[in-house]
Amino acid sequence: MIPKLEDLGDVRGKTVLVRTDFNVPMSGPESNRVIADDFRIRSSLETLNWLTSRGAKVVCASHLGRPKGKPEQKYSMQPIRKRLAELAPGVELLENLRFDQGEEHNDPSFVAKLVANIDCYVNDAFGAAHRAHASIVGPPRTLPSAAGRLLQRELEILTQLRSNPKRPFVAVLGGAKISDKLGVIEALSKVVDQFVIGGAMCFTFLAAKNLPIGDSLCETDQIDNCKKLLGGRVSITLPDDIVGLDSAGEFATFGQRLPDGAKGLDIGPGSAAAFADIIMGARSVFWNGPMGMFEDERFASGTRTVATAMAETKAFTVVGGGDSAAAMAQFKLEQEIDHVSTGGGASLEFLELGDLPGLVALRGAPNAK
Repeated sequence: MIPKLEDLGDVRGKTVLVRTDFNVPMSGPESNRVIADDFRIRSSLETLNWLTSRGAKVVCASHLGRPKGKPEQKYSMQPIRKRLAELAPGVELLENLRFDQGEEHNDPSFVAKLVANIDCYVNDAFGAAHRAHASIVGPPRTLPSAAGRLLQRELEILTQLRSNPKRPFVAVLGGAKISDKLGVIEALSKVVDQFVIGGAMCFTFLAAKNLPIGDSLCETDQIDNCKKLLGGRVSITLPDDIVGLDSAGEFATFGQRLPDGAKGLDIGPGSAAAFADIIMGARSVFWNGPMGMFEDERFASGTRTVATAMAETKAFTVVGGGDSAAAMAQFKLEQEIDHVSTGGGASLEFLELGDLPGLVALRGAPNAK
């Protein structure tokens, strides 16, 4: 069993290290970075308030970006520390864990430094729980430990999708690479009723059907895998029309067959409407990956239509973090989703494997039953 906060016992007067995922999007110049979206900080408040209201001294630890084992001004936790002080007064925040190489290398000496003068440990960083890093797997070896409320909720929802979803269950997948999602597609094939596939990864599937895709992104080494999936038990719906650039670099709409020199960058309006209809008819929907290059308004329509359908459907909806969560925020629809995961990679890995290194570590904690 994974210990819960209640399994820590009386925390009054104790110092609790909480591994949070404050890897939030930042903007502005390197010398004056500001938080673009504080969703991940706000998501931790239930756990932090539970601990502080019971008299614990709380110290948070998080990574930010990829500083590669040495301090970098643009990855300083100071802007996050300032926002945390507003949301959870009295809660401390250590400097960026990844400023020390020991974090990503799971160095025992770095773990020892982290747990010095700490009485208990809480992992509330679902977005980092798929990493076997020092702050994730180290503290539970010696400290009474628990899953925070956010981590617990993520597990409950994703476990339900993985084992007992309301049907029909539809998985909407997009993004750039089929290779990034091959494992999760194979795992979900055992439980979903239908796949809907857009984004650049759809072109490898279209190529597997011997359709011309012009200069669109394609992983040729995955074509055989796509052929197997297309011939599998679960129905896979692909776009019937594509929006992109023609050989002269002009905006154009195509059918399923793209001419030489053309590049697909979004699903077309007909496909977007068809995808939305499927979502509206489902009872459970998991979405991970945009339908196109939504950062460019010319190619945002497909992702916006899918996001709107996710917001309007009566189905139980889960958005698997990453770019999909960013799209929901961009279109101001995230409040309409039943669950927006704080971890894109972690949600995919859990759906694929049913476990994560951070969960294994918690089950081995001294107070685990």
